[in-house]
Amino acid sequence: MAYSILSAQSVNATMIATSILTLIAGIGVFLIACKMMSSNLESLSSNKLKALFAKTSKSKLIGVGIGTVATAAIQSSGATTVMVIGFVNAGIMSLMQAATIIFGANIGTTVTGQIVALGLFGSNSISATVIFSAFAGIGACIMLFGKKDILQKTGGILAGFGMLFVALNLMSGAMEEFAMLDGVKHFLASISNPLLLVLIGALLTAVIQSSSVMTSLAITMVFTGLINLDQGIYLTLGSNIGSCVVALIAGIGSSTNAKRTAIIHLIFNISGVVVFMIVGLIMRLASKGAITFGYLFEKMFPNALNTQMAMFHTIFNVFTVILILPLTNALVKLVTKIIPEKKTEDDKNAPRMHYIDEHLLSTPPIAVQQTKNEIVNMAETAMSNFTLSCDIVCTMDFSEIETFRRNENQLDYLNKDLVRFIIKLSKLEMSDDDRMYLTSALHTITDLERIGDYAENIIEYAEKLSAAGEKFSDDAIEEIRHMQSLIEELYRKVMKAYVNRDMASFREANAIEEKIDDYTDIMAENHIRRIDEGICTSETGAQYMSLASNAERVADHFINVAKTIRDYRYNRRSANTRANANTKRNKNENKDKR
Repeated sequence: MAYSILSAQSVNATMIATSILTLIAGIGVFLIACKMMSSNLESLSSNKLKALFAKTSKSKLIGVGIGTVATAAIQSSGATTVMVIGFVNAGIMSLMQAATIIFGANIGTTVTGQIVALGLFGSNSISATVIFSAFAGIGACIMLFGKKDILQKTGGILAGFGMLFVALNLMSGAMEEFAMLDGVKHFLASISNPLLLVLIGALLTAVIQSSSVMTSLAITMVFTGLINLDQGIYLTLGSNIGSCVVALIAGIGSSTNAKRTAIIHLIFNISGVVVFMIVGLIMRLASKGAITFGYLFEKMFPNALNTQMAMFHTIFNVFTVILILPLTNALVKLVTKIIPEKKTEDDKNAPRMHYIDEHLLSTPPIAVQQTKNEIVNMAETAMSNFTLSCDIVCTMDFSEIETFRRNENQLDYLNKDLVRFIIKLSKLEMSDDDRMYLTSALHTITDLERIGDYAENIIEYAEKLSAAGEKFSDDAIEEIRHMQSLIEELYRKVMKAYVNRDMASFREANAIEEKIDDYTDIMAENHIRRIDEGICTSETGAQYMSLASNAERVADHFINVAKTIRDYRYNRRSANTRANANTKRNKNENKDKR
């Protein structure tokens, strides 16, 4: 008798250990699957994602729609929220816009729960889990044998999708094992306090850092009979609070507005949970415990435990958005009071990124687009300093010298930190197009920084003339102004070519650059004549000749910026040619084998 008891205890211990390890394995596979789907979907739909976030406006409904679609596409509300915090931190998205996108992200994240519920259908035939799990093998084969980037990304998406169901199978298997143990079932049945269940759901989600995993676990636990529907619902409510941990971590060390964005996410999720908890309590008290959320969803979706949980998750998030959306303005005002502005004048003038934030690294396609915006802004700063240097040297008015110095500090800062960001970004998964762009971007940053250096040289010439009590003649100033207007025209054509990859603008820029080369030669000849005629001194002559040379180099560096689009097109064609050649060679090798 004693032996049989010990044997039964040993079997139970082994079953528990096996189930726990299987559950951990399932969670691990689930997280990897989500990451695979997310990274490949981001990379494959990079242009669409860029266009989507470019449409952020004052319309709250558009913001909700963007958040929903983006999160459903990349399968991660955490990634969307962190990305939004990055936008706010970079100063390119208002708190209002960020709030509505976060609201939408909560709706988009329910897609994962619906996918999991779908996988639990088909118990009397080949289950949907087995069918969809097969996509892991299909996707892996496409990734292995596909030569084109788009095929490999598609394979990655399919493999990730299939692995979701492999993970689901592991987790549901572990839950079924637990459900066979009376001790485990009695223990879980004893946890009926809604507040305690919400707390458990929040803590587990905070540890796992994925509300999708927690929701999927709750669905499988309910489906296997390990817990009842009401318990699963309250665990899911807790997961919504726990999901805010990712945003709160992202907000640490960020700007004031980024911290506010994280608090908006927390308040939004807690508000929804509190409202549902109060409604649940009122229903229980009014019906003396007969009517609960579980009872309602069993009636709405009979004989479909998996659907009941998934639909609660979706309806809860949609209802919360409907409830909070009209209060967005008040919510923004509240978090502004909770976290007041603390920036000093020195902080405002300090060098910084205007479009880039480290949190954007979680979404490479958006980070690449923001890198381009930052480079365009850097070009504007470089051009602004060149214009200021010409104004100062022509007028000998140094009243804007502090503005020039701030711009120069900004250019030096971007030359270091923007390059550092691009190096980090280039190590991440992204499309071939984005990778080619980042390679050219490093050269562009160097060119723009050099333009700033030449502008600084011109300021030094102005300071030397001022110290010597000299200035340029009216004819020399007129020539400098004409050369300045040519470079400003060149800048406009270069940026149009760079931003839009417009080859027509590139050709126009080339023609202007040739005019500048010719004109700087004329400037040199005219100034030599003025020195011979005694109109200008040798001191002003030396400064003028150096200025003309520097202006020509500024034009050269601007044209280098435009040349990157030509090089990009060449590299893209070369990559396509190599891919086609490899495909043709593989086909020929297969023919030879046959």
